[in-house]
Amino acid sequence: MLMRPKEVRLPGQPRAPGGRPRRAAPAAGALTAAAALTLAACAALNGPHAAPPAPVVNSAATSSTVLGDDLQVLQRLVQAPPAEQAEIVASAQRDYDSAPTPSRELKLALILATPGHPAADLPKAQGLLRELMANPETLLPGERALTFLELSQIDDHLTLDAENRRLQADAARADKERTASANHRLQTEMDENARLRKELEEARAKLDAIANIERSLNERKPGNDGRQP
Repeated sequence: MLMRPKEVRLPGQPRAPGGRPRRAAPAAGALTAAAALTLAACAALNGPHAAPPAPVVNSAATSSTVLGDDLQVLQRLVQAPPAEQAEIVASAQRDYDSAPTPSRELKLALILATPGHPAADLPKAQGLLRELMANPETLLPGERALTFLELSQIDDHLTLDAENRRLQADAARADKERTASANHRLQTEMDENARLRKELEEARAKLDAIANIERSLNERKPGNDGRQP
């Protein structure tokens, strides 16, 4: 008689009808979930990375650095010999022409506004600074304050210079008018003196003529003919 092998039942495994244990069904749901998680992880690893945060710019420190460099350039400009002064101005102009950034425009304006070198040009510096103040948001805080102060000083200087030239022109015109008036009076007096001198000479000539006539008449009187005194 053949013996049926004894079935081993795992703990908690339900029995099939007739007392046989039921085989566990394949864990299809678990495998699907695991695959989905794996794909999601791969997608996360291989997908686009988030952009790094933008670096924080310290505008105060940047402004201080830029203005410090500009002030050093102005100090060298004032202390340098003429040849080096010309090179400093030419370098600032080339930088501005190649890339006209607000910082370079301000640097060029400050150089042109600094007295003591042949290339100083206040009207041109005034024009550059006015362009900058038309768009103040393009400047750093320190640059904006310096631009405002420098433009105010240049405006005042040019206004006073124009007023001084006007006063000088008025004074020159007044002197010219006084000189012309004095010359006119002098010429009038000279003409009057000449007229009086002529009249005096004419009067003297008449008197001399009268005297000659009287002398001639006296000489012709009868009592004087052939008589000795």
